[in-house]
Parts: sequence; structure tokens; C-alpha cells
Amino acid sequence: MSTILNTALNILEFVLAFGVLVFIHELGHYIVARLSGINVEEFGFGFPPKMVKLFRWKGTDFTLNWIPFGGFCRMKGENAGDLQPGSFAAAKPSRRLLTLLGGPVMNLLLGFILVIILFMKAGASDTTKVLVTDVAAGSPAAAANIQVNDIITKIGGEDVTSMDSLSALVKKNLDMTTEVTLQRGDQILTVELVPRSRPPEGQGAMGVTISNPTIPVTFFQAVPQAAFSTLDQGAQLIMLPVKLITGQVEASSTRMVSVVGLYDMYRQVKTEDAEASASYPQAKNLYVLSYLATLSIALGYTNLLPIPAIDGGRILFLLPDLLFKKKMRPELENNINLIAFSLLILLMVVLVINDVVNPISLP
Repeated sequence: MSTILNTALNILEFVLAFGVLVFIHELGHYIVARLSGINVEEFGFGFPPKMVKLFRWKGTDFTLNWIPFGGFCRMKGENAGDLQPGSFAAAKPSRRLLTLLGGPVMNLLLGFILVIILFMKAGASDTTKVLVTDVAAGSPAAAANIQVNDIITKIGGEDVTSMDSLSALVKKNLDMTTEVTLQRGDQILTVELVPRSRPPEGQGAMGVTISNPTIPVTFFQAVPQAAFSTLDQGAQLIMLPVKLITGQVEASSTRMVSVVGLYDMYRQVKTEDAEASASYPQAKNLYVLSYLATLSIALGYTNLLPIPAIDGGRILFLLPDLLFKKKMRPELENNINLIAFSLLILLMVVLVINDVVNPISLP
């Protein structure tokens, strides 16, 4: 019974979390539309059919709809090419562009803020230092009394400045008695060991698992790091097709997912969070926070892709008017968006079936 209850609670948490991301997206459209003088006829939570009208405020009906994954901001004349005052089509191209950008930008901003919080809670990796996180039993490191949380500062008298430099220095000293200098708290220790050229499967030459130690991060330090992280996620999305074509990334390691797949990832992240916080209470909710930040940023960038029926496609259709003062015929744009939306719904059905038949598993 507890398993069923936990599953129900996880689903409810995910629906609420995903709903917040969608709400922020549509709120971005709503705010910019109102600031641009565009009338918003309906602000919907979820997709139709309509469940109930919640309230009406400043000419906008706020509604709750039956399909929980999604939402919409329906502006006056948005799809009919209505040129009456206050309609989307009658607004200046620059205002329509800003309105379309409002949703994705709000998702990127939310993700950016979550990453700032994440850096401030978890700290940042000090890539100039190498921390021992595990020592294999019976390994050279264990025999030399290397311990978890030791920082390796030198190998064979040469400075260790990164994990790559440690790897290079270890390879340089394979099967030779080698001095290893460690920082253990306030102490500096030197031990001797012989890195193995043929270690047991699953172990390295020394028999240690390594990582970068974390250092505290202030708000002003977190902001540029969060900005870089947010921009880097967009760069990775843009470069993914190139990496797939050139073989830098295997097709088997990438996969489109539906809301079912997103929930599966959320459930696994929750499990990892619980396991991590059991050993390190300060790590509580860090995995979930990281997942939601990544998801919000992904929604922002994905909605900017030039695909009809989503914001990026509508921006693409707006470019002729914005650049050359030549509007695309509303009927043609509506037909293309309708076809694209139907294909996206079909794709979503296929992805849902695939995620049910082949559940996604995080590495």
C-alpha cells in the first residue's frame, strides 16, 4: 500500500512541478502580450477540454482544463489574422516577436535562477584539485593507507593540477615505486605505492575513485557560473545534430522522451536524491533541483527551435514581416501550424508508447 501511495505522491509532485514550468512559460507570453497592448482572451492551465472557468481578470478568462501536461495563452486574433485593435495580428512585428519570446525566455530565466540556487547550495567544483572519493580494498592505494577525502597534490614529485594531469602522471609511473603526496585536513603526507599496469576489472592503476572537491560559492560567484551553464546547455542542443552526424555522440545514447519518460527520470532522480541525502543531509533536494533547472532550460531552448506550431516556428513565420514588411498569408500560416501540431501530437503518442514499452533509465 505504501508503494502505491509513494508512486501517487511522486506523480502528483511531478505534475505540479511540470505545471509550474508550463505556468511560467505561459505567464511570460501573458505578461509581454499585456505590456504590448495585445488582449489575452484565455489563460488556460492544462489543455482542453475545459474543466472549469476559475475567474475573469482584466478581460482574460483563467481556466482549468482536463489534460494536466500543458497550458496555453490564447490572444485575440492569434490564429485568424484578425486586424482589429488589441489583436495579436494587428500588433507591430517587434511586439509580436517579444510576445513570442516571452515564454521561452521565462523558462530560461527560471532555469538560470534555479542553477544559481544550486551552485550556492552545492558549491562549485575546484577543477585544480583531485579528491579521493573511494579506495578499493586490496589496491595499492589501500596498502599505502590513502583514505577517502584525501587530496592528491603530487605524483612522483610532480604537481597534480587536474584529474587529467593525475591520469597522465600515473601512466608515466606504471609498475614503478612512486611517491604520492596527499593533503589530509591540515596535514601533508607522503606515501609510496606501485601503480598497476594491469589492474582488476573495475579498478584503476592506483585503485582510487576520484573527483573534484567542491568549494563554497557566493551569489556573485554563482551568477556568472549559472549564466555559462545555461548558455552551454543551449550550445549542446544546437551541436547535438552535428555530433550525431560526425559520430561524436552515439545515436543509442540519445532519445526523445514524452511526459512519461520525463516522469521516469524524475522518479529516478528522487531516488538518487534520497540515497545521497541519507549520507549527506546537505545534499537533500539537490538532484531534483538540478533536474528541474535542466528541464526548464530545455523547455526554453526547445520552444525556440524553428518548428511550426511552437514559438520558434511562429517567430520564423514572423521574420518576413519583421525584416521586409511582408506578412505571410494567415490562412497559409494557420494551415502549416495545424498540420505541424497534428504531427507533434502523433509524435507525442508514439513517444508515450515507446516510453511505456521501453522505460528510460538514467546512467
